[in-house]
Amino acid sequence: MPRQLGSGAISFGLVSIPVRLYTATSSQAPSFHLIHQVCGSRIRQQILCPTCNRVVDRQELVKGFEVAKDEYVTFTPDELKGLEGEASQIIDIAEFVPLSTVDPLYFEGTYYLGPDKGGDKAYRLLAEAMADTEQVALATFVMRGKENLVLIRASQGGLLLHTMFFADEVRDFGEIDKGERATLKDAELQLAKRLITELAQPAFKPEQFQDAYRERVVAAAQEKAQGKVIQVVEPEAPRADVIDLMEALKASLSERRPPAKVSPPAVAAERPTPARRAETRRPGKRSRHAG
Repeated sequence: MPRQLGSGAISFGLVSIPVRLYTATSSQAPSFHLIHQVCGSRIRQQILCPTCNRVVDRQELVKGFEVAKDEYVTFTPDELKGLEGEASQIIDIAEFVPLSTVDPLYFEGTYYLGPDKGGDKAYRLLAEAMADTEQVALATFVMRGKENLVLIRASQGGLLLHTMFFADEVRDFGEIDKGERATLKDAELQLAKRLITELAQPAFKPEQFQDAYRERVVAAAQEKAQGKVIQVVEPEAPRADVIDLMEALKASLSERRPPAKVSPPAVAAERPTPARRAETRRPGKRSRHAG
């Protein structure tokens, strides 16, 4: 069940919409702890100062920012508090843009927005207007003292809020080799498009996909808890490198085609003989020609 994180208000022109912020996702990835193999106890990690060569209490720690290699300036909690964004619960919408113009690369986290007390009508108005115009809102919002760029979009009859990365937090894709020197043949491109078309579905259905690794871990943990010995399965052999791209595409397409249905050979109906007809009559039923 979504957990409420706090309250706020969407500033939309002169309209203020009170909202509540909820968790939208929860990772179910397997979580492991470090265990001392000798006694089976969970270990405790300690903070060690390599210069003083002793374990340090957390009360002795302060936050430091690296300004040069191995050179730090430290900040007190009050100094950091003063640098935080102005405490505000206002989600201030700056502009609306088409969702298609926003690269999902910028999405960081997702939250549900629900109407707070007295905000039902204004919430519904904004949600339906954004859905009808197919626009999303870009806004700023202070969370945990940090100013965030956020995107609000209409979905499933309500509003979602995505925290986003700033432009300088996204690495430059231009520094990555994208195989521009390779030459594509038109026949190869057409076969690739055919394969995509055959694999295409009308919509994404997340319930069709399961975390197979998590399921294996949970099942193995239950077996080990019962004293069973799990068998280690050898990994599958890696696929061979593609030598002939055209042949690989053709083979992929042929695997997608269902085998042709072969009709069974026609068998001529055998005409029953008089003796056969007599044998198939029900017992006790007399022929109308019988005396």
